[in-house]
Amino acid sequence: MDSATPAEVSVIIVNYGTAALAIEAVESVRARRHGGRVVDIHLVDNDSPGDDTAILAEAHRARGWGAQVTLHLEPVNHGFGRGNNLVLKVLSSRETPPDKVFLLNPDAKLDNEALAILADFLDTHPEAACAGPRITKPDGTLVTAAFRFPSLISEFSDTLAFGPVARLCARHTVPLPPDIGTMQVDWVSGAAVMFRREALDAVDGFDPVFFLYFEEVDLMRRLTTAGWQVWHVDGARVLHAEGIATGVRSSDRRRKPDYWHASWANYTRTGHGRVFGLSAMAVKLLAAVLNHLIARLRRRSPSVPEHFFSDFIRVALPLMLASSPLRDAHQA
Repeated sequence: MDSATPAEVSVIIVNYGTAALAIEAVESVRARRHGGRVVDIHLVDNDSPGDDTAILAEAHRARGWGAQVTLHLEPVNHGFGRGNNLVLKVLSSRETPPDKVFLLNPDAKLDNEALAILADFLDTHPEAACAGPRITKPDGTLVTAAFRFPSLISEFSDTLAFGPVARLCARHTVPLPPDIGTMQVDWVSGAAVMFRREALDAVDGFDPVFFLYFEEVDLMRRLTTAGWQVWHVDGARVLHAEGIATGVRSSDRRRKPDYWHASWANYTRTGHGRVFGLSAMAVKLLAAVLNHLIARLRRRSPSVPEHFFSDFIRVALPLMLASSPLRDAHQA
């Protein structure tokens, strides 16, 4: 890309400890034509451990990325939302900012001309703030990429994880079927999503209170409240190796980090208020107790993450009760 040519679409990849995958993500963007659009790439390294910064800098030199790829080698770990905000601020300050911004996880990569397909969709749907692609695992397994906003019913059903109750509450379950077509939804996966920059600027981007998790749910809730739409676009395809970048998979029983519980509390309270947040906590804790009881009766392991009760109460409850502005619980 000619450094004097303004980008029409800017791609942001936020890396932490996955340099090799981040390089593949960059190359998957560089390998596509994007319908003739000018695309630049911003690769943020969030103070990764090990040699990630050196590896990325060498890749930039050896692969001839030049002006098309800008490295942002950060001295601290900003998390996902704040890492993206750093670049969004730079983009908005340009004399000619890009019309669209595409967020791509470092453990994801384009599987077709997804940027062109999503950009074309936004061009023909001016009411849409963002659009997400169909997502598959590297082995071809289709995964959920579109969702409903959480509710008290979904908090109970999803935490209980008991088949008969889940079927009764199917209309409220947060994940939508992975094989849905192109349709308007509540929110889409932050692993790969294209935003209209105008919409991001209108809501000031990601809320910096979130370190990791729920930040895209909160952002799309605020966009929806402001009158914008969110869409899932079936024709755009992205491969995603879930959990490699974050270390947490949706089906994982391992102990969740404190920032997950903090993000849950921050999203629930800021989106719905303290009364709803405390009600959601009570519902979630009740469902977790029942999950343990049912598991014991069936002589199986509970699906609730390890140390859930102590961690959830220790981290989430103070945030629900606090009168001061909410904060994240990440310990740098």
